[in-house]
Amino acid sequence: MNNVERNELYPIFLKASDLNILIVGGGNVSFEKLSFLLKSSKNARVQIVSKMFREETITLAKKFQVEMIIDSYNPSFLDGKHIVIATTDNIIVNKEVYHDCKMRNILVNVADNPPYCDFYMGSIVTKGNVKIAISTNGKSPTTAKRLRQFFEDVIPDNIDDFVKNLNKFRKTIKGNFQEKVDILNNFTKELVNK
Repeated sequence: MNNVERNELYPIFLKASDLNILIVGGGNVSFEKLSFLLKSSKNARVQIVSKMFREETITLAKKFQVEMIIDSYNPSFLDGKHIVIATTDNIIVNKEVYHDCKMRNILVNVADNPPYCDFYMGSIVTKGNVKIAISTNGKSPTTAKRLRQFFEDVIPDNIDDFVKNLNKFRKTIKGNFQEKVDILNNFTKELVNK
């Protein structure tokens, strides 16, 4: 019998510009999560609530028009939110955020506390339209970071040109669905043969 643990996470790519996201906390972890979100989606709709904000967070928030609210957390901040990230250094507040979100069916991530996460924010490689998300099932963010660096090095910088040209080519292909898939599979197999 195979006792290897499996990563049961289902990867999806969210349109952060169409979702209302709340970050609770204004310290180092908050800055890291905000940076991560804005790097992936510069138009992400994010609101941050905290009693204090780091200067770096203020600068980044102003640059991307992120709403900052100077206040303590209370459940009313969850109104209309789709995703919440709790980043405070107060475990009681983070658990309160988690439980409030669960009662409202809001996806929640309590930073650095996997049992209190509906999702993890993995490492991401982005080259134009190509985006790869890497997860270690919350076990080793450092491994995910190293894999991200590896893929950034091995994926050619011109991959986006290839994707755009392949999209144009795809629109010209005639035939049924399976014939189109076969043509595209034959055309793209050179990507893995190099």
